[in-house]
Amino acid sequence: MAEPIPDSPINAQSVTEPSVDKPSVTGPITDPVAHNRRAWDRQVEKGNEWTRPVSPEVIAKARAGEWSVVLIGYQPVDPSWFPSDLAGRDVLCLASGGGQQGPIFAAVGARVTVFDNSPKQLAQDEMVAEREGLTLRTVLGDARDLSVFADDSFDLVFHPVANVFIPEVRPIWRECYRVLRPGGILLAGFMNPDVFIFDAEIMEKRGELIVRHRLPYSDLTHLEPGERERVWGPDSPLEYSHTLTDQIGGQLDAGFVITGFAEAPHHNDATAGWLPAYYATRAVKPPLTSAG
Repeated sequence: MAEPIPDSPINAQSVTEPSVDKPSVTGPITDPVAHNRRAWDRQVEKGNEWTRPVSPEVIAKARAGEWSVVLIGYQPVDPSWFPSDLAGRDVLCLASGGGQQGPIFAAVGARVTVFDNSPKQLAQDEMVAEREGLTLRTVLGDARDLSVFADDSFDLVFHPVANVFIPEVRPIWRECYRVLRPGGILLAGFMNPDVFIFDAEIMEKRGELIVRHRLPYSDLTHLEPGERERVWGPDSPLEYSHTLTDQIGGQLDAGFVITGFAEAPHHNDATAGWLPAYYATRAVKPPLTSAG
């Protein structure tokens, strides 16, 4: 049973000469975290595919030892990236609500905590836990602040593509390092920042790739007034690109050793035939070594 915790396809001819924008402030969003909390609650109401809980059949297979989860796009994570046995391991599903990965980990015997910024995303995990008789807990919060957890609390942090909705990523890596035990594993998925150079409205409407934006990108600074609302709607989540220096270098600076790397195309936009839209890393917090 869930234990909720309160707040604590492509057009090749579309490449053109660059028309680079100058950043300009859009709307009066003064609290991006609160905005994205409401926005992801709304995505649950709309049935966004990343908010749809797994079926009883998926949980039954996981209990029988047949399972997989995705970290980037639709690509299952390489089984060798996980500990050999998750049973009894403490797993943090970070910014990973939606009733998808967390219940699967619980079904294979892990002690699971799902941490997310959206109450309705967490409610999906709670619903699956109740339906399937699973034990997991849910925690509401901002992934940059994991102070609700003590140092060395987890054996695995599973962080699917989600920091695209968070303004800065280095605090996430530092917090992941802190809450992992020595020898613990961080599995992280994130966006290739290059996908943000393109004009999203043209890509959405015509499937063409028109270079427009300088990097790093933010919905709050790179769009004309009203553009985000027109293209995706006023209650769409805010997105940000992050440099690979912050994504990969940030993990290294936090103390991690990167032991695995993967890439995948976007699951549904026009960049898919041209470049990987997603990257994933397997990073390890070095184990303690005896003196001498």
